[in-house]
Amino acid sequence: MTALRRIQKELTDVRNRPVDGLTVEPDEDNLYVWRCAVKASSDSPYKGGTFRFTLTLPENFPFKAPTVVFSTKIYHPGINEEGHICVPVLRDQWKPTVTLSSVLAIIQEKVNNPSPDDPFEPEIAAQLKNDHAKFLATAKEWTKKYATA
Repeated sequence: MTALRRIQKELTDVRNRPVDGLTVEPDEDNLYVWRCAVKASSDSPYKGGTFRFTLTLPENFPFKAPTVVFSTKIYHPGINEEGHICVPVLRDQWKPTVTLSSVLAIIQEKVNNPSPDDPFEPEIAAQLKNDHAKFLATAKEWTKKYATA
Protein backbone atom coordinates (compact mmCIF):
# COMPACT_ATOMS: atom_id res chain seq x y z
CA MET A 1 0.00 0.00 0.00
CA THR A 2 2.94 2.31 0.65
CA ALA A 3 3.99 1.97 -2.99
CA LEU A 4 0.56 3.02 -4.25
CA ARG A 5 0.51 6.12 -2.04
CA ARG A 6 3.97 7.11 -3.28
CA ILE A 7 2.93 6.54 -6.91
CA GLN A 8 -0.17 8.71 -6.45
CA LYS A 9 1.98 11.47 -4.95
CA GLU A 10 4.50 11.19 -7.81
CA LEU A 11 1.71 11.36 -10.39
CA THR A 12 0.25 14.45 -8.70
CA ASP A 13 3.71 16.09 -8.79
CA VAL A 14 4.14 15.27 -12.49
CA ARG A 15 0.70 16.68 -13.29
CA ASN A 16 1.17 19.82 -11.18
CA ARG A 17 4.55 20.58 -12.72
CA PRO A 18 4.40 19.27 -16.28
CA VAL A 19 7.62 19.12 -18.27
CA ASP A 20 7.49 20.76 -21.70
CA GLY A 21 7.67 18.14 -24.44
CA LEU A 22 6.73 15.25 -22.16
CA THR A 23 3.34 13.57 -21.72
CA VAL A 24 2.43 11.07 -19.02
CA GLU A 25 -0.78 9.05 -18.80
CA PRO A 26 -1.22 6.31 -16.22
CA ASP A 27 -2.87 3.11 -17.39
CA GLU A 28 -6.61 3.24 -16.62
CA ASP A 29 -6.57 -0.03 -14.69
CA ASN A 30 -3.07 0.03 -13.24
CA LEU A 31 -1.30 3.04 -11.68
CA TYR A 32 1.95 1.05 -11.79
CA VAL A 33 2.06 1.47 -15.59
CA TRP A 34 2.51 4.89 -17.18
CA ARG A 35 2.30 5.55 -20.93
CA CYS A 36 4.69 8.36 -21.72
CA ALA A 37 5.96 10.26 -24.75
CA VAL A 38 8.88 12.58 -25.39
CA LYS A 39 8.59 15.15 -28.16
CA ALA A 40 12.13 15.75 -29.38
CA SER A 41 13.43 19.29 -29.03
CA SER A 42 14.10 21.41 -32.12
CA ASP A 43 17.89 21.21 -31.62
CA SER A 44 17.87 17.40 -31.25
CA PRO A 45 18.93 14.95 -33.98
CA TYR A 46 15.38 13.61 -33.58
CA LYS A 47 13.51 16.90 -34.05
CA GLY A 48 9.94 16.48 -35.23
CA GLY A 49 9.70 13.05 -33.61
CA THR A 50 7.59 11.82 -30.73
CA PHE A 51 8.98 8.80 -28.92
CA ARG A 52 6.61 6.70 -26.85
CA PHE A 53 7.66 4.59 -23.90
CA THR A 54 6.15 2.71 -20.98
CA LEU A 55 7.35 3.31 -17.45
CA THR A 56 6.50 0.34 -15.23
CA LEU A 57 6.80 0.62 -11.48
CA PRO A 58 7.67 -2.48 -9.44
CA GLU A 59 5.47 -3.64 -6.56
CA ASN A 60 8.23 -2.66 -4.12
CA PHE A 61 8.59 0.89 -5.49
CA PRO A 62 10.36 3.13 -4.41
CA PHE A 63 12.89 0.56 -3.18
CA LYS A 64 13.40 -0.75 -6.69
CA ALA A 65 13.78 1.33 -9.86
CA PRO A 66 11.08 1.48 -12.52
CA THR A 67 11.65 -0.12 -15.90
CA VAL A 68 11.40 1.92 -19.08
CA VAL A 69 10.79 0.45 -22.52
CA PHE A 70 10.43 2.52 -25.68
CA SER A 71 7.78 1.34 -28.13
CA THR A 72 8.89 3.83 -30.81
CA LYS A 73 12.04 2.74 -32.64
CA ILE A 74 14.89 5.23 -32.31
CA TYR A 75 18.41 5.25 -33.75
CA HIS A 76 20.17 6.06 -30.49
CA PRO A 77 23.36 4.81 -28.82
CA GLY A 78 21.67 4.69 -25.41
CA ILE A 79 18.45 2.89 -26.42
CA ASN A 80 18.68 -0.66 -27.73
CA GLU A 81 16.63 -2.50 -30.32
CA GLU A 82 14.27 -3.86 -27.64
CA GLY A 83 13.58 -0.29 -26.46
CA HIS A 84 15.53 -0.41 -23.20
CA ILE A 85 17.29 2.82 -22.24
CA CYS A 86 20.70 2.97 -20.61
CA VAL A 87 20.63 5.52 -17.77
CA PRO A 88 22.46 4.98 -14.47
CA VAL A 89 19.50 6.19 -12.37
CA LEU A 90 17.48 3.18 -13.57
CA ARG A 91 20.35 0.81 -12.76
CA ASP A 92 22.98 1.14 -10.06
CA GLN A 93 22.30 4.78 -9.10
CA TRP A 94 18.67 4.23 -8.07
CA LYS A 95 17.72 5.40 -4.58
CA PRO A 96 14.23 5.51 -3.00
CA THR A 97 14.54 9.31 -2.81
CA VAL A 98 14.72 9.68 -6.61
CA THR A 99 11.49 11.19 -7.94
CA LEU A 100 9.72 10.06 -11.08
CA SER A 101 9.75 13.69 -12.28
CA SER A 102 13.54 13.58 -12.25
CA VAL A 103 13.58 10.16 -13.95
CA LEU A 104 11.36 11.53 -16.73
CA ALA A 105 13.58 14.60 -17.11
CA ILE A 106 16.67 12.36 -17.36
CA ILE A 107 14.97 10.22 -20.04
CA GLN A 108 13.99 13.34 -21.99
CA GLU A 109 17.56 14.68 -21.76
CA LYS A 110 19.00 11.33 -22.89
CA VAL A 111 16.67 11.17 -25.91
CA ASN A 112 17.47 14.72 -27.01
CA ASN A 113 21.23 14.50 -26.42
CA PRO A 114 22.66 11.17 -27.53
CA SER A 115 26.12 10.45 -26.19
CA PRO A 116 28.61 7.77 -27.22
CA ASP A 117 29.52 7.26 -23.54
CA ASP A 118 28.04 4.26 -21.70
CA PRO A 119 26.18 2.99 -24.79
CA PHE A 120 23.63 0.20 -25.16
CA GLU A 121 24.38 0.15 -28.88
CA PRO A 122 28.21 0.33 -29.35
CA GLU A 123 28.02 0.46 -33.17
CA ILE A 124 25.70 3.48 -33.11
CA ALA A 125 27.93 5.09 -30.47
CA ALA A 126 30.99 4.56 -32.65
CA GLN A 127 29.18 6.10 -35.62
CA LEU A 128 28.11 9.09 -33.50
CA LYS A 129 31.76 9.59 -32.55
CA ASN A 130 33.46 8.82 -35.89
CA ASP A 131 30.92 9.65 -38.61
CA HIS A 132 28.61 12.26 -37.12
CA ALA A 133 27.03 13.21 -40.46
CA LYS A 134 26.01 9.61 -41.16
CA PHE A 135 24.67 9.25 -37.61
CA LEU A 136 22.56 12.40 -38.03
CA ALA A 137 21.24 11.26 -41.41
CA THR A 138 20.22 7.85 -40.04
CA ALA A 139 18.68 9.36 -36.89
CA LYS A 140 16.66 11.75 -39.06
CA GLU A 141 15.57 8.92 -41.40
CA TRP A 142 14.44 6.68 -38.50
CA THR A 143 12.65 9.62 -36.85
CA LYS A 144 10.73 10.29 -40.05
CA LYS A 145 9.95 6.60 -40.53
CA TYR A 146 8.98 5.64 -36.96
CA ALA A 147 8.33 8.75 -34.86
CA THR A 148 6.22 11.17 -36.89
CA ALA A 149 2.46 11.06 -37.20
